[in-house]
Amino acid sequence: MHLINISDKPQWFLAISPEGKVPVLKNDDKWVSDSDVITGILEEKYPDPSLKTPPEFASVGSKIFGTFVTFLKSKDSSDGSEKALLDELEALETHLKTHDGPFIAGGKVSAVDLSLAPKLYHLKVALGHYKSWSVPESLPHVHGYMKALFSLDSFEKTKTEERYVIAGWEHKVNP
Repeated sequence: MHLINISDKPQWFLAISPEGKVPVLKNDDKWVSDSDVITGILEEKYPDPSLKTPPEFASVGSKIFGTFVTFLKSKDSSDGSEKALLDELEALETHLKTHDGPFIAGGKVSAVDLSLAPKLYHLKVALGHYKSWSVPESLPHVHGYMKALFSLDSFEKTKTEERYVIAGWEHKVNP
């Protein structure tokens, strides 16, 4: 498999996002790359339907990405990084099981879901590729959540191809 070198970002993109961050949104004449700021701008300009996450749900899943990265980079199977990720996924499972899903705040997608979707996608693709690892079947609500997120029209239209996800993590896995 030929991996893409994402350090060769197009100059037009680096002109609008010098750090290479995504997502980016053009607001008036300024480019914004902070996801929380982007959400606020979109909420203000397009209040219906609201994507605001109820405050009590704002931190749900907030440690998943960090534990995923630690586990992905780990070369020591006994360092506890896999367990830390599983603990976070189990906490998400418990939350989803005890609320009227399929989303974090219930039946309606919110900003926290849209923030978790690409993180869970990267988790699925990168861990599957580099560690032959997948979310355990013992977490059916997490599987259902990921399926619901990944089938959103907005996600389908904007997701990164798997080969780019794999290439993007290459330098973290094999520095």
